[in-house]
Amino acid sequence: MEYLKVKETADFLKEKITDKPRIGLILGSGLGVLAEDIQGASIIPYEEIPHFPVSTVSGHKGQLVSGYLEGKPVLAMQGRFHYYEGYNMKQVTFPVRVMNELGVDILIVTNAAGGIHESFQPGDLMLIEDHINLMGTNPLIGPNDDQEGPRFPDMSEAYDRQLITHARKCAERIGLHVHQGVYVGNSGPSYETRAEINMLRKLGGDAVGMSTVPEVIVANYSGIKVLGISCISNMAAGILDQPLSHDEVIETTEKVRGNFLTYVKEIIKTM
Repeated sequence: MEYLKVKETADFLKEKITDKPRIGLILGSGLGVLAEDIQGASIIPYEEIPHFPVSTVSGHKGQLVSGYLEGKPVLAMQGRFHYYEGYNMKQVTFPVRVMNELGVDILIVTNAAGGIHESFQPGDLMLIEDHINLMGTNPLIGPNDDQEGPRFPDMSEAYDRQLITHARKCAERIGLHVHQGVYVGNSGPSYETRAEINMLRKLGGDAVGMSTVPEVIVANYSGIKVLGISCISNMAAGILDQPLSHDEVIETTEKVRGNFLTYVKEIIKTM
């Protein structure tokens, strides 16, 4: 039943998209500006797409944009869906399944995250080398459809090593310093307590957020290679001794916009 919905949505989008996309983009809070640089863009609001949820969070425009970025056919989500919005994990990850059906084989997933590692600063970029799923659930729970992927998918290289190496070389080429670390996915919507951040640091986490992990699990399940980039939008609880807010997240991502745009374009151009 789930696969039939995926196929129906993909068939709808094929009528709107001129060329088969190779690269998928999921653009997190405040980072959707990248989609505005897509050439020959077809813009499809989520509410017009069969079986798609709708973004309800500030900083997420809520539309699918297809076209060309640095000469490569892309399909970009300008805003994502979150578990904390009340959507179930199947809904949160539905777009990734659709991207797979459309032929996407590389997914660049971005997010705004809180910095756990004390050497990080707001505005820094971090390549995600691995993640810890603390959301309390998994998008693959339930009956498995072998048409989409294996019952027990391997997650030992959730973030493709070759893509990480490529992204590091791109950063060096444009003179941009980027970190590399482990992203922790929590359900949200509340920010973490000081004690929770201390725990996450001891577990090996470098940044924390409320997205990305479900989408990456399904991408791996579907055979899509993943590159993950976190924008450190604020320092996590207890590090700077100041209250946390979503306004701060959006403000920081706007400041880092130039570096983020240049970086992702360089990654895509040289793929």
